[in-house]
Amino acid sequence: MTSPRRSGGRAARRAARAAPLSRDIRPVRAGLTGGTYRPLSDHDMQRIHATALDALEQIGLADAPPSGVEILTSAGARLGEDGRLRFPRTLVEDAIAKACKDITLHGRDAQHDLHLNDARVHYGTAGAAVSMVDVQGRAYRDSTVQDLHDAARICNVLDNIHFVQRPMVCRDIADNRDMDLNTIYACCSGTTKHLGTSFTDPAYVADALEMLHMIAGGEDKWRERPFVSNSNCFVVPPMKFATESCQVMEACISGGMPVLLLSAGMAGATAPSTIAGAIMQACAECLAGLVYVNAIAPGHPAIFGTWPFGLDLRSGAMTVGSGEQALLSAGCAQMHIFYGLPGGAAAGASDSKLPDMQAGWEQMCSAVMAGLSGLNMVYEAAGMHASLLGFCHESLILGDDLLGQALRCVRGIEVDDATLALDQLHDVCLGGPGHYLGTDATLSRMQIDHVYPTLGDRTSPKEWAEKARPDLIAKATARKEQILSEPSNARFDPTLDRALRARFNIHLPA
Repeated sequence: MTSPRRSGGRAARRAARAAPLSRDIRPVRAGLTGGTYRPLSDHDMQRIHATALDALEQIGLADAPPSGVEILTSAGARLGEDGRLRFPRTLVEDAIAKACKDITLHGRDAQHDLHLNDARVHYGTAGAAVSMVDVQGRAYRDSTVQDLHDAARICNVLDNIHFVQRPMVCRDIADNRDMDLNTIYACCSGTTKHLGTSFTDPAYVADALEMLHMIAGGEDKWRERPFVSNSNCFVVPPMKFATESCQVMEACISGGMPVLLLSAGMAGATAPSTIAGAIMQACAECLAGLVYVNAIAPGHPAIFGTWPFGLDLRSGAMTVGSGEQALLSAGCAQMHIFYGLPGGAAAGASDSKLPDMQAGWEQMCSAVMAGLSGLNMVYEAAGMHASLLGFCHESLILGDDLLGQALRCVRGIEVDDATLALDQLHDVCLGGPGHYLGTDATLSRMQIDHVYPTLGDRTSPKEWAEKARPDLIAKATARKEQILSEPSNARFDPTLDRALRARFNIHLPA
């Protein structure tokens, strides 16, 4: 007698497994807790912190704007005859105590809100690439506002890209005010995830806030859920304030915008060549920024953005894909946890010019180490090439697969009765089939424990040949074209879009 077929059959079960998982049972997601990798000992961190305090007290920072001098001296900083502001230890310690320790970075859609505390890990884009990588022509060209908008649209549908900080410059817009405003428009109309941007002049912040109020539905709604943060290079390493960027920061704080305090020294050029020294200087500079922010508005959301980069000392060229870079970012993550402050650093970028094997090893090395170290915000985690000069849409899509595997490493190994599986061992070995294939336990956990690549190929050589030897880059290009062929759920309501275009000089086609 034949046994009855189970309802649905294999095809139905495959379809169910291929369907998107609900957020609560995904094997990886935004905000997984890292912190298991600790390249610095507790004593190491104490020494870095103590040395940073020495640097702030003895050397200080130059070139603060007049407004900054007034703000910081009123808070307790000392202005020397050499024009440098020096920071007493107690002032820095008070700022750490006042600082916001639990930041929520809002998305336009609340499902994309990011909660920054402890060692919760989030991956996203960032940078100021001036070129786009053309993978078909194996060439570089100037990046455009359309490229930026397309990148935001792609990020909007990638599960493992949790936020979108502007990854490239709109080289086709010559006017800086227009470029800053179109950057916000292009990103906001492409994704509902949290966004980061920068400003070339403090005078443009008011216009940007007006645009954001219109998008949010009013200033009150914007201030309740600010969905854009300011990436602010407030220092010019070593140990100098960036005058205009400080003025931008003051305007953004007044407008209720979260800020990323970004110190981006280059080890061996604008920061000490040693990993410990570069981390120490970045901490000192960001601690000065923390004093600045909390002297203006105690508890204002500010991300501790220690972003030291590497340098190839043979040539003087910047390098972001080295093991040293991975250690720099991992060590910075430990210092953020040491201070109890939400922090960010760069990891996941490549020196390779194309999405090739070099890019793969460079991107994965630093992305995994940053996640394992518990870095809250992993910037430049996908799509970035040529030591931050080039951005690639195909690499962004492939990066989503890469970051899925990195997040699985961050999630780590759960040890409990269910995962130790003694009951399964009993059933399989004593009167069972002698293997775990197809058991209820295996099938029930195959989606919640395992991350499967979207584009990565796990077929046998025979199957691969039977499928006409699919190429990874070609698959990424096809995925890009499919995403961009469909309307984004982030696009603006037509009435709002007309109002924005009437008020601002928008360069993207309607």
